[in-house]
Amino acid sequence: MEFPMRIFLLSSMLFLVFIEGFGSVDGASPCGKNSPDEEAMSLLPCASAAQDEKASVSQGCCVQVKRIGQNPKCLCAVLLSNTAKSSGVNPQVAMGIPKRCNLANRPVGYKCGPYTLP
Repeated sequence: MEFPMRIFLLSSMLFLVFIEGFGSVDGASPCGKNSPDEEAMSLLPCASAAQDEKASVSQGCCVQVKRIGQNPKCLCAVLLSNTAKSSGVNPQVAMGIPKRCNLANRPVGYKCGPYTLP
């Protein structure tokens, strides 16, 4: 992906998180005190791996997926979040990232909307 496109996607995601923060009400989130859209920002190192199943998965991506994946409900909400959708994430490809990271304690078989984590 070209550098200007990455800058555009990053600024778009930051804008969405900024706007979402003004419209949200403090309530229960599957990700604790952060919204799934806020947590999606931490998965920026996963951008190319979440769009192309043949792209390599960076160590930085795997670290963040391992952290978020400790709570399968949060991981699911993040991968299906508006921020992920607006940045071009392919949910079916993204669901395979924990497996591609070789995470031993990944939530295998967890139902995430119409998808199942492999």
